[in-house]
Amino acid sequence: MPEHNSQNITNTNTPRYLALGDSYTIGESVHAHECFPSQLVEELRARGIAVADAVIVARTGWTTDELWNALELREPQGTYELVTLLIGVNNQYRGRSADAYRPEFVKLLERAIRYAGNDASRVIVVSIPDWGVTPFGRGRKQVGPEIDAFNAVNRAEALRLGAHYVDITPMSREALRDAALIANDGLHPSGKMYAAWVEMLLPLAEKILRT
Repeated sequence: MPEHNSQNITNTNTPRYLALGDSYTIGESVHAHECFPSQLVEELRARGIAVADAVIVARTGWTTDELWNALELREPQGTYELVTLLIGVNNQYRGRSADAYRPEFVKLLERAIRYAGNDASRVIVVSIPDWGVTPFGRGRKQVGPEIDAFNAVNRAEALRLGAHYVDITPMSREALRDAALIANDGLHPSGKMYAAWVEMLLPLAEKILRT
């Protein structure tokens, strides 16, 4: 699936939102309007913030280095008033270590901060959901602890660099009790799951864009 990069800016004062990530940002197996960046924009507009359509740079399967390479090939232009970063699940899935993840994540987060006009307070790091609770992942007992280890890294680095952190991982584990939180592919979040993430992101995103 190609990365999505759409924008609808009505004037130069319209706040801009950049979403960086992988399948969890592009919204694999759900309609485009159901991915969390699109739902977040819709909810922000409902609260009177005329934010532009999300610029989404994400692709299913991307690791930290693959997202970096994509940004090198096609750099998002200008400054964004809000940036989200959710990356790392494919590093874990491919058997890479949390220690190896750290420097690559830091580079991406520093880059995200640059896109936000060097203002870390406009960047939100989103934790990696636990795919081990999905039908695809069940029985792989190592997934949950490994996801926790990766999230310990991205949380620590987000806080160290002054970015915000939203932990959606406990919410992702609710899929054990609610099958409607998983898309039809048995692996990725459903629109309902993304809506729950947006509820967690919305107060912070609204505060950032009203500042």
